[in-house]
Amino acid sequence: MSFIIGSKCISTCDTACVNACPVDCIHGPIDIDGSGEEVKRLDSVEGLQLFINPEDCIDCGACLGECPVNAIYESEEDCIKSEGNDESVKKNYAFFGQEYQA
Repeated sequence: MSFIIGSKCISTCDTACVNACPVDCIHGPIDIDGSGEEVKRLDSVEGLQLFINPEDCIDCGACLGECPVNAIYESEEDCIKSEGNDESVKKNYAFFGQEYQA
């Protein structure tokens, strides 16, 4: 089970979580391999967010305390319950070309 970045990250894209990740599994908002580097080059991150690759995440939790907007959840279920929908989970899987199986 991978950690999930929820909708609180939308339009924030703070990359503190990227720097804390020991396996480089946090990417986006545009480049699937970019590790958030493109955020520094964008004029605006309006509507954009970061994502965690569920295949690479080792569930260490290093990112949790680094997110300034508390957008990272320990599981898909936590994310869905906290946000009232599963759009963030679907977007996370879709970003990496995977299908979310509810």
